[in-house]
Amino acid sequence: MAASSIAVTWLGHAAFSIVTPEDKVVLIDPFLEGNPACPADLKEPDSVDVILITHGHGDHLGDAVPIARRTEPEAVVTTADISHWLGQKGVANIVGMNKGGTIHVADLAVMMVHAEHTSTIMDGDTLIPAGESVGYVVTFSNGLKLYVAGDTALFGDMALIGRRYCPDAALLPIGDHFTMGPDDAAEACRLLGVQRVIPCHYGTFPLLTGTPDAFRAAAQDISGLEICVMQPGETLSL
Repeated sequence: MAASSIAVTWLGHAAFSIVTPEDKVVLIDPFLEGNPACPADLKEPDSVDVILITHGHGDHLGDAVPIARRTEPEAVVTTADISHWLGQKGVANIVGMNKGGTIHVADLAVMMVHAEHTSTIMDGDTLIPAGESVGYVVTFSNGLKLYVAGDTALFGDMALIGRRYCPDAALLPIGDHFTMGPDDAAEACRLLGVQRVIPCHYGTFPLLTGTPDAFRAAAQDISGLEICVMQPGETLSL
């Protein structure tokens, strides 16, 4: 793997900003303005090259429309279902895809993979079906592979993702109630075989009761696993 690193900033909840080895800015599930955990100075990013959206729920689709309109990213990547809705909202450079497909944008290879979760869009007072939720395996130009789980329950084919794509690191939800909790997130690490994991989707709202301490306890038997607990606004190099 090349020496150049990847800078990952947690924006709270399941939102992340990543600066790639080629200095491209990737925004994942940009729930910022209404996100109580997102630092105020990070709610309106100045420059975005790629947006990745895992599903249509408001705490993930979030501010994708106004951010995309303002920053005009090279690609707004999501499911084919959500891409249609984004187009109706005036978003440009949309890349709609489906599970199993791989695209090349900026300095990334982005593969869409399975997730176990629902997906709807609240458009005003109307709840719109938005297909299925997804995750991504993102390969950077330095060779590092990052598994972005999105919102998901534990599922057995995480082992297939681990065996087939060999991710080095993962962004995993641990909050419980709407996603897997700490115990299942630990099992996800066993199935994936990742070396580093950043827990997310916890602590934002009272219903999300999973904690990093509980995750660490559940995963203590996994040899070599580094659990990187971040604070909103903190940046980690991968």
